Amino acid sequence: MPTDVERWKSEVYGNEIREHLFRFAEEGWDAIPDDEHDAWFERFKWWGLYHQRNGQESYFMMRIGTPNGVLEPGQLRVVGEIAEEYATGPGTNPIFGDAYADFTTRQSIQLHWINIEDVPDIFEKLEENGMSTQQACGDSWRNIVGNPVAGKDAEEVIDAWPVIHELNEEFKGNDDHSNLPRKWKVSVTGSPDGSGQGDINDLAFEPAYKEIDGEEVVGFNVRVGGGLARNEERFARDIDVWVAEENVPEVAGGLSALFREYGDREDRYNARIKFLVDEWGPEKVRDVLQEEFVDFELHTAGRDVREEYTYNAGNGGRNDLIGVHEQKDGNYFVGLNVLVGRMGAEDVLKLADLAEEYGSGEVRLTQRQNVIVTDVPEEDLDAFLEEDLLEHYSPDPSPFMRGSVACTGTEFCSLSIVETKNRQVRYARWLKENAELPEGTDEFHIHLSGCTASCAQPQIADVSLRGMKTRKDGEAVEALDIGLGGGLGEEPQFAQWVTQRVPVDEVPGAIKNLLENFDEAREDGESFREFVSRTDEDDLAELVEPEETDYEDPMMHNTKMTWYPYAEDDDMASSPAPAYPDDTPMPSDD
Repeated sequence: MPTDVERWKSEVYGNEIREHLFRFAEEGWDAIPDDEHDAWFERFKWWGLYHQRNGQESYFMMRIGTPNGVLEPGQLRVVGEIAEEYATGPGTNPIFGDAYADFTTRQSIQLHWINIEDVPDIFEKLEENGMSTQQACGDSWRNIVGNPVAGKDAEEVIDAWPVIHELNEEFKGNDDHSNLPRKWKVSVTGSPDGSGQGDINDLAFEPAYKEIDGEEVVGFNVRVGGGLARNEERFARDIDVWVAEENVPEVAGGLSALFREYGDREDRYNARIKFLVDEWGPEKVRDVLQEEFVDFELHTAGRDVREEYTYNAGNGGRNDLIGVHEQKDGNYFVGLNVLVGRMGAEDVLKLADLAEEYGSGEVRLTQRQNVIVTDVPEEDLDAFLEEDLLEHYSPDPSPFMRGSVACTGTEFCSLSIVETKNRQVRYARWLKENAELPEGTDEFHIHLSGCTASCAQPQIADVSLRGMKTRKDGEAVEALDIGLGGGLGEEPQFAQWVTQRVPVDEVPGAIKNLLENFDEAREDGESFREFVSRTDEDDLAELVEPEETDYEDPMMHNTKMTWYPYAEDDDMASSPAPAYPDDTPMPSDD
């Protein structure tokens, strides 16, 4: 039997949702029938809107898709203006203030406290400036990711930006691909550093060489079925296909159609292509693609460049894109660290000013929640690097700041079990002041995810943190599972979960002790990931050693049961929601 979601989608889905969304915007929040909330909230996702959690009724998160993280000149300013005007809600975050933008691990942007009544005006402003929320969520093509400096990167072997742009134009809003069994995440990269993170995507195009008519040509090898969610992580599997640049859209559309026709629509837990690849195997995926979904003979896989992968690989080299890097045209791009991916609206506008003053006005977003200012001439670099804003968004941050990634958490997300953003900021700051990395260890990734949905991609971090609950001193408190040794590269590996349900205030001490113990136990020059790989799981657990320190955590209580974790009175009964667009509460008889 089809799931409830499939039934709802069969009634209204895809582009047609927009007219209903605008109708509700005109009539107001309370025009959405109470008994149809689940159905409409599921449909709204297709247009980039997630309803926020209990206690925040009538407020939405809005996700703006930015293909490959590319924000063309002027677009970042639009984001800042929308955040300032429309994303200020009734709750104030003590670290980030009233209005801010979140940069995500899929090179997108999220805004919070959005009222449905404001959606048409926001859409109009976005679309006038070449931006959209279309399919930023929902059961269809999500934001396409890759090396964010595609087309500018001096190290790339093929420019993937034209391919990504064409795929976005072809499949966003395409009715034939608008209703898939679940989300469809695609990565395309032409860089040999692995910065597209193709291994954790449903579909990945990775640079590879193939001899065609006696000449070696660069194109893409194809991998299918990666993903991290629900404790069912998979690396994408090689299906033995190489594709030329001009044929990428047909192969991508063929695999999307294959998923549409053969993906599981009766069990949403199994409705990801990684499970279909498990069932069929890569060989059958290739055979069905060839027989049913493409009109030309597929080439076998070419010579890849995976041995050159350094991005989040734990082996030195260009591990991320922070810092100053020369472009192929002689200008420079500068990667700035945005701690946990959140930037206040005022700072977004300041960064837009700097991008226009020193570069072309273009800004790009990375999969590590950071930002890149492109096209800075060499003669302007020093002045740009001395700007006050870069004291907070540094091109040379502490490794604990540089390596921090966090999901939305209980501040807004109904799935999350624990608070994340402010907590990871506090962790990073405490570790910067109280812990040291062993000699030769320049980068250290700590990812905090509020639940098993893995939006912070914890399984590919040196230290993986995942939200749980436990009891301490007789009280229920927020806690984290701790995993170690994840990362990507030529031979990617997922973290080993070695310690469960550590009270959140003991986690910084656990990480400090882990680093000290690693320094004592490792062999000469051994990286953290190499050390974890060769160490028994029980021995790893002993190295973690949770410990209370001078770190204090104000969010140890059950923030999931609050209306807003940082409110002075955070009890659900004190919630002002549902509210009118000016944030005044609606009377209960409305």
